[in-house]
Amino acid sequence: MKTTISTILLAATFILSTPSILKAQANNPQTASSKSDTSIRPFHINIPQSQLDELKRRISETRFPDKETVKDASQGIQLAQLKELITYWGNGYDWRKVENKLNALPQFVTKIDGLDIQFIHVRSKEPNAMPVILTHGWPGSPLEFIDAIGPLTDPVQYGGKSSDAFDVIIPAIPGYGFSEIPTELGWNPDRVARAWDVLMKRLGYKKYVSEGGDHGSVVSDALAKQAPSGLLGIHLTMPATIPAELVKPINAGDPAPAGLSASEAQAYNAMSTFFGRNAAYGGMMVTRPQTTGYLLSDSPAALAAFLYEKIAEWSESNLHPENVIGRDAILDDITLYWLTNTGASSSRFYWENNKNNFSADAQKTKDIKVPVAISVFPHEIYQAPESWSKRAYPTLYYYHKAPKGGHFAAWEQPQVFTEELRAAFKDVRKKL
Repeated sequence: MKTTISTILLAATFILSTPSILKAQANNPQTASSKSDTSIRPFHINIPQSQLDELKRRISETRFPDKETVKDASQGIQLAQLKELITYWGNGYDWRKVENKLNALPQFVTKIDGLDIQFIHVRSKEPNAMPVILTHGWPGSPLEFIDAIGPLTDPVQYGGKSSDAFDVIIPAIPGYGFSEIPTELGWNPDRVARAWDVLMKRLGYKKYVSEGGDHGSVVSDALAKQAPSGLLGIHLTMPATIPAELVKPINAGDPAPAGLSASEAQAYNAMSTFFGRNAAYGGMMVTRPQTTGYLLSDSPAALAAFLYEKIAEWSESNLHPENVIGRDAILDDITLYWLTNTGASSSRFYWENNKNNFSADAQKTKDIKVPVAISVFPHEIYQAPESWSKRAYPTLYYYHKAPKGGHFAAWEQPQVFTEELRAAFKDVRKKL
C-alpha cells in the first residue's frame, strides 16, 4: 500500500548537528515532543563550522606511533596507509558535500519508545512499490545504503522493471548517526526491532520487508522472531548459521572436524580465523564500551584507525577500500561518527547485544516463522553454506551467492545488492 505523510511540508525544519543537540531540543517543551508524540518531523543537517574547524585542528595535531615491524597488515593498518588517509582528511576532505547530499533526501525524525529516531524515507514513483526497512551495522551507518536508494526506488533507470520498485526507509540505530543516544540500559536488537515495526506502521505501511547486514542482520532476525503483523519476510547478508556443535571448537581454534563439506570447512576456518585473530575490536566493545569510547571521542586518528581497519578488512578490496567504496565515502562515515560523538554509544550496542551473532542457537533462528532470504557475498566475514542456512532457518526460501562484494554489500556494490533484493523478494511481493 502506498502512503503519504500529510505533515511533511507543514512541520518546521530541524537544524541539528549532534544527538546531544537533538536531546537538548527534545527536553525543550517549545521545540520537541513528549513521549506520547507520534509526529514525524522533517530533519535537516547543518553542522556548525566551528565543529569542522575543531576537527581539522585535532587532525593536524595527530601524534602517530612508530612504523609496524612487519611488511603486511598482520599488526593492524599500516602506518603509511593510515597517514595518507588522515592527511587527506585534514587537508582535502569536505564534509559539506555529503551534508548537501543527505539534505537533498527526505529525512525525518520521530519519537519511538522515548527516543528520537532519525531516518531517511524515499518513496518510489511506482504505485505498487514494496516498503523495505534497511538496517546498517558497525562500523557502517545509514550512509551504507545511500547509493542503493536510486536503484531500489527507480528500477527502470537501473536495469530493472517497474514491478521491482521499493519504498526505502533507512533509520539510524539509537546511539548511531543522528538518532538519539540512549541513556538507559535495554536498547538491544529486540528493542530496536520493535521500534522499527512502530516506525513502519507510523509511516502508514501495513505490509513491509526488512533487510540487514552486520547489526542489521541481528535486528532483522529479532524482528522476524517477533513476527509483527505485516512483516512479509527478511533478507540477510550476514546470517547466523553456525551449528551449535561447532561454536565451541571454532572459538577454541580447533581444527575443522571430519565430515564437513568443502563449503562448510571453508566457513568453519573463516570463523576460526575471525574469532582467533580479528575479533578483538568486538571484545573491547562488548566488555568495555565506555573505555573504548574515550579513545574514539577524543582522537580523530584513533577513531579513523578503529573504523578504517574493519572497512578495509571486510570489504572486497584487498585492504584498499578506497578502490571500492571511495575515499570520500569512507571519510563521510568516519566523520559522521566524529561529529555525532557516537564512538561510545555505538560501542554500547555491542554490550547490549553480547551474543554470538553468527550462532544459529544463540540467535534462536529456528524460532523464525516468516520467510527468510539470504545473499552470500564472496568477501563476507564468512560465507554461510547453504546446508547450514537451511538448517538454521527452516523458512529459508531464497539462497544465492552474489558475484562480488563483501561485508558492506550495499556500500560496495549497490547494483548487485539491489539485484539481490529484487530477486529475494520477488515472490513475497505477491502478498502486498
